[in-house]
Amino acid sequence: MQFDDVVLGRRSIRGYKPDPVPKQLIEEILTLAMRAPSSMNTQPWNFYVITGEPLNRIRAGNTERNLAGVPHSREFRIGQPFAGAHRDRQVGVAKQLFSAMGIARDDKDARQDWVLRGFRQFDAPVCIIVTYDRVLDGSDDTPFDCGAVTTALVNAAWSRGLGCVINSQGIMQSPVVREHAGIADDQIIMKAIALGWPDETFPANAVVSERKPVSEAAVFVGFDEEPAAKRQAG
Repeated sequence: MQFDDVVLGRRSIRGYKPDPVPKQLIEEILTLAMRAPSSMNTQPWNFYVITGEPLNRIRAGNTERNLAGVPHSREFRIGQPFAGAHRDRQVGVAKQLFSAMGIARDDKDARQDWVLRGFRQFDAPVCIIVTYDRVLDGSDDTPFDCGAVTTALVNAAWSRGLGCVINSQGIMQSPVVREHAGIADDQIIMKAIALGWPDETFPANAVVSERKPVSEAAVFVGFDEEPAAKRQAG
C-alpha cells in the first residue's frame, strides 16, 4: 500500500475473524510502529501482546466485574466528560455505529451488549496493552509519545491487512488485566488495542467516522495569501 492508501483507508474494526495472527507478523508491525517519534528519544512505551486463554480470562474478568457493578480502576486519567463539539462528535459516531448494527435507541439489551463487546476486546484474537514506564508518570510528553506509537501501530497493521480498534473499555478493570497479562509493577496501563483479521460481513466495520475539515482545524500564519482579518475588514 501507498502511505495515503493506508491513512485514508484505515478505519476502526469492531468485528473480527477468529483466525490467529502470527507472532512474527505482530513483531514486524511493532518494529515499524516503534519508529514513531518520541520526546528526546525517550521511547516510554511497552507492549503486552495477549492471545488465547490469557485473553479469554481477561475478557471474562472484565465482563463479570462490569456486570457486577465494580467501579472502574483505569490507571491513566480519564478527565471530564466531553461537552460541546467534542460531545457532538462522540454522539455522531455512536449514531453511525448503532445505525449500521440496527440497534434502536430504546433497545437497552442491544446497547448493553455493544458495551460488553468493548470489555471483551471486541472478540479480537489479539489484544495489545500499551503501557508506559511508571518513572515517567506525570509527564505530558509521555502520553503524547504513546499516542504517536499507537497511531503508527494501527496504520502498520492496516498496511498488512489487519484491523484494529483503540479502546479503553478493555482496561477499565486494571487488576484483571495486570493479573492475566503479567504486567510489571513498574508499568502504567494506558490503552488497549484489539487486533485481528477484519470480518467484512460485520456491519460496523463499514463505518467511516467523519473528520472536521482542515479549514476548521488549522490556522496558517505567515503565508502569502491575504490574512483573513484583512479580508473581513475589507
